Amino acid sequence: MKVKLKNRYNDIYTFTKTDEGILWEGDFKWCRFSYPNNYNKAYEAYCKDEENPMPLEEFKEKIHHYNRETFEYEEVNKKYGSLVHSDLSKIHMVDPSGGPYLTEGTNMRWIDPVFEGLIIDGFKRVETGYLILLK
Repeated sequence: MKVKLKNRYNDIYTFTKTDEGILWEGDFKWCRFSYPNNYNKAYEAYCKDEENPMPLEEFKEKIHHYNRETFEYEEVNKKYGSLVHSDLSKIHMVDPSGGPYLTEGTNMRWIDPVFEGLIIDGFKRVETGYLILLK
């Protein structure tokens, strides 16, 4: 199954379902991409310091909380924020100039209804574009 999509700059991208995921091909000369955060070191240090540590998911939210009244991050960020780093082993967002913007957790029906239920788990760079990894 192959789907073609034209973005706002009239660039054509193709999406081909394969056994490994969805092959996304086109012009990625001008493109943004990002890596997910890795909280392991920060959370480990936090747990060593606290008697009753908050769960990891709550920690992930709190470490990024910014107080708009005091213009400061919360104490958890001040102590452990520098220990959060990018996980360079996994790409979780790709956005070529003109779109389409795709990120981890997106249902591929956004590209075309034939991909209904196929949820993005990440991306792998290949010679002709990206392999969209699915959950």
